Amino acid sequence: MLDHLIRRATVVDGTGAPAYRADIGIRAGRVQALAEPGTLAPHTARTSEDAEGLILAPGFVDPHTHYDAQLFWDPYATPSMNHGVTTVAGGNCGFTLAPLHPDRPQDADYTRRMMARVEGMALKALEDGVDWSWSTFGEYLDALDGRIAVNAGFMVGHCALRRYVMGPDAVGGRPTPDQLDAMLRLLHEAMDAGAWGLSTTQSSTHSDGDGHPVASRHARPAELLALSKAVGQHEGTQIEAIVAGCLDQFSDEEIDLLVEMSAAAGRPLNWNVLTIDAAVPERVPRQLAASERARRAGGRVVALTMPILTPMNMSLGTFCALNLIPGWGEVLNLPVPERIAKLRQDGVRAELLRRADSKEAGVFRRLADFGRYVIGDTYSEANAGLTGRVVRDIAAERGQDPFHCLVEICANDRLRTVLWPMPTDNDPASWALRRETWQHEDVLLGGSDAGAHLDRMCGAPYTTRFLGDCLRGRRLLPLEQAVKMLSDDPARLFGLRERGRIEEGYHADLVLFDPERIDAGPATLVHDLPGDSPRLDSKAIGVVSVRVNGVETIRDDVVTGAVPGTVLRSGRDTRTVSVK
Repeated sequence: MLDHLIRRATVVDGTGAPAYRADIGIRAGRVQALAEPGTLAPHTARTSEDAEGLILAPGFVDPHTHYDAQLFWDPYATPSMNHGVTTVAGGNCGFTLAPLHPDRPQDADYTRRMMARVEGMALKALEDGVDWSWSTFGEYLDALDGRIAVNAGFMVGHCALRRYVMGPDAVGGRPTPDQLDAMLRLLHEAMDAGAWGLSTTQSSTHSDGDGHPVASRHARPAELLALSKAVGQHEGTQIEAIVAGCLDQFSDEEIDLLVEMSAAAGRPLNWNVLTIDAAVPERVPRQLAASERARRAGGRVVALTMPILTPMNMSLGTFCALNLIPGWGEVLNLPVPERIAKLRQDGVRAELLRRADSKEAGVFRRLADFGRYVIGDTYSEANAGLTGRVVRDIAAERGQDPFHCLVEICANDRLRTVLWPMPTDNDPASWALRRETWQHEDVLLGGSDAGAHLDRMCGAPYTTRFLGDCLRGRRLLPLEQAVKMLSDDPARLFGLRERGRIEEGYHADLVLFDPERIDAGPATLVHDLPGDSPRLDSKAIGVVSVRVNGVETIRDDVVTGAVPGTVLRSGRDTRTVSVK
């Protein structure tokens, strides 16, 4: 007897092969039968449904998330699961909630404040929604076992390893030989317990809750290579690394580092995120030079890139991407009254504009055209009627330059005004360059950052928005290839065992959707985190059902209450991926 039968579905199996119609039987969490449509009768299963006209695809795999904390209060990893994601990779960018030193309870507070600053997680939610009862990385994984609806695997963060061994000296210090040995032992213990490998950051934008460069930014190449070599001693492991050049173009030294780390481990290394813009045609070949060199050196470097333009909002009143522009943080970190006074000075605005449009701003230069911003929510009578209007138009009416106009609007709201930057890379040439770049063997779709920057961006719906675009929008790729890029390709990168495809014997991670409707709704601000903290959410459109390990978790964009997800552990649930 089957547990569930899906009849007459159009199957897009994740391999890239042409779609076909079939009946799909599920038993004990796996695909038990694939048969000609109409040959499996409803009485052969405890439950069944007719999927005539619907697409059945493998559950999608998001290779870059920060659901490490959110899963404790939201086992469904919303909104990712609503949009068909059944497996998430967490513990990225060098930041994890474990290990925590058992004799230093203050380390948990340091970690919370760091995550709030660097990943935009609400501090109140981190304090109220997580019990912080673990010490080892294995205990952290155990705390999630049996209570999540999504499958989740986690890298172990370099910052946590350093903090555990070096304490406060992790920021600014270099490990002694004994401390490096201790860090290596801790990494081995984490991978023995199921960590997928190591994540680290050298990015100049990553600062802790005190405003200091995070711990891993103080590591020298010898430390990073020693840790990478340790990764290669465990089955089914990976490396994820961020360097400053990820935001624009790598330096020669950064390419050397990424290549050497992957080669030392003999494991794939992925980085986030490749920004594709036809106005900067030299960026893609420069970034992919790391992949070409890695192949020659016995490694593999994989670039993650998003197939959509991610909705995001900004504000001059709260931490956002504008704070990351060189020179802007000094002004935007001032108390609000002082910030407003500074921003109203002609010389200050001119200097901020100069820095935002300079080479050092890297990819953030795309935020410097303030005339293209759209005004979102406003909070004062002086700004009544401005919501939805373009700053350039308002500035022309007022005889002001766009940035001056934007500052005055925000000042009227005590800097609470919501700002929506309009992308500059939404042109046909940029989309053509994306389609070309996606074909590269070392380019992978992903980079949603789901679970992070919660009130500023909403990357989680990239799966449904991309499929809708492929089916009814730009039609850059056929559906079969698009599904493969969202499911089997990331599953193969991480070496997931029997996931990423619809095949007999594979885990029944499945998404059933209507091809005429599949899409993502607009990003809207909701207050549903612990402590009533805000986040951006997006409704899934056309997703009929999501199943994880054979059990339905979503039906028509509503969670079912089931928690069939698995904490995916390296070795047991992943196999080693060759870099050859």
